Amino acid sequence: MPVYLFFLFPKTSFASQKGYDTLVGERGGLLSGGQRQRIAIARALLKNAPILILDEATSALDAVSERLVQGALNHLMKGRTTMVIAHRLSTVQNAHQIAVVTDGRIAELGTHLQLLAEKGKYDTLVGTQRLAFE
Repeated sequence: MPVYLFFLFPKTSFASQKGYDTLVGERGGLLSGGQRQRIAIARALLKNAPILILDEATSALDAVSERLVQGALNHLMKGRTTMVIAHRLSTVQNAHQIAVVTDGRIAELGTHLQLLAEKGKYDTLVGTQRLAFE
């Protein structure tokens, strides 16, 4: 586990000098949103539960941190059931199954490639996010 936690908290991180003794303020008030998010992920992973639910787990991270954390999460999700709720497609594109939920119902279900081939809602979402980065 420590190897992957390094990606959540690199040496230049806020928690590198004092580790678990780092002061974070009441309810994490001294931390940024991204730092609180990384701590929440680390706590979930340290518990080592067989089921992991990640709800917008990387939404408060910058692009570089998201890539590092996503890489660590990809390794840590192996061997456990994981449900990922996300708007960022980079977070879900490698999932075994992707469910597109619209109005509280599953509108589409499949892998990334299957859903792209269907040219439905998922394909539209992917296109919209690609345009945002061009």
